[in-house]
Amino acid sequence: MIITLYSKPLCPYCDAAENYLKKNQFSYKKIDVTENAEAMEFIKGKGHRTVPQIYLEDRLLVEGGYDGLRQLLPFELTHRMQQYVNGDKL
Repeated sequence: MIITLYSKPLCPYCDAAENYLKKNQFSYKKIDVTENAEAMEFIKGKGHRTVPQIYLEDRLLVEGGYDGLRQLLPFELTHRMQQYVNGDKL
């Protein structure tokens, strides 16, 4: 499964989240919400007002954007991803 990182340009928190994912060798796709109206509507529809938002398919993987992500060790993020695969509540 691939993580989706919803972000926008010139966002230091978005850049930091992307660097975390790269550094820890997670597969991800980055979607710029300023260029993708459907993505913008998706995150707004989920009640988010800021980026980055980190999803696995249609489920929020990390609450709190980059602040939430930086508090997780890589194995904890992997565990959350596995919970999703198993259908467990995140």
